[in-house]
Amino acid sequence: MTTTPTLIPAGLHIGIDVAKQTLAVCCHQTQEVWTTANDAAGHAALVTRLAALTPQRIVLEATGGYEAALAAALCAAALPVAVVNPTQARAFARAIGQLAKTDALDARMLAHFAATLTAPLRPLKDAETQHLEALLGRRRQLVEMLVAEQNRLGQARDERVRRDLTEHIAWLTARVTDSDDELARAVASCAAWRERDELLRSVPGVGVVTSRTLLALVPELGTLSRQQVAALCGVAPFARESGPWRGARRCRGGRSAVRAVLYMAALTATRYNTWLKAFYERLRAAGKPAKVALTACMRKLLTLLNAMARDNTRWVEPAAQNA
Repeated sequence: MTTTPTLIPAGLHIGIDVAKQTLAVCCHQTQEVWTTANDAAGHAALVTRLAALTPQRIVLEATGGYEAALAAALCAAALPVAVVNPTQARAFARAIGQLAKTDALDARMLAHFAATLTAPLRPLKDAETQHLEALLGRRRQLVEMLVAEQNRLGQARDERVRRDLTEHIAWLTARVTDSDDELARAVASCAAWRERDELLRSVPGVGVVTSRTLLALVPELGTLSRQQVAALCGVAPFARESGPWRGARRCRGGRSAVRAVLYMAALTATRYNTWLKAFYERLRAAGKPAKVALTACMRKLLTLLNAMARDNTRWVEPAAQNA
């Protein structure tokens, strides 16, 4: 059931707490909270109201996909929406002393977040990119199920269970193949994607899964600095220092699905890409642990792909190049 709020002045900071069925909306200036349904009708009503209020910024949390339709509707209406990481939002709540958690309190906290911090605005992905991202996500789910079933088969002893697992594995394998075909058709349908896909795959070690993951999940590739793209994909090491103490730097955050495919790409590249292989071996010779050296190769590979996308240049095997 929708509760109608009183009139709110323009130029506001809005926080929206997203649940599966409802949205709690708060205006920072008045601290008034109202609720609406998290469905197409609720989105349309909320967009109409917020468009009339001309807010300066609207902040909502990423909540496992429940926020996607609302964020798309707000972006389509050219409203300034920022989708923030739940960990960042919860840390902000603790920083302001808010330990309790309800929908209304979270909406107020997000409105305070919007008024206090400059969260980056979220550009609206076009329909084709959203479609590619959905296909890629479904393929990832199928692969996860396939691996889980294969692990279960290795432990199963009952013959009926083994037969059922074998049949399911065969079905999942066929579905992964079908998913790969769907992704190939989606990329082939767009000239820009075909060109970018061929450009990225020209690098030894970068295969179809890595290329399509970058197309769908890192549309910013080629528009960011090397530091920004490394942080975005979760391969940037962050310092851990306090006074004289120096802790080991660690990579954290970022887009985990991208980081996973970069790991496999870098692992392959350290064997078949002479440029990255030399870089990896030099780090190992300097005493770096294998995972540290491999993470550095992930970052190096991503930096290379970002520069190639920026300059629209294909890979050229360097005759004598310092890695």
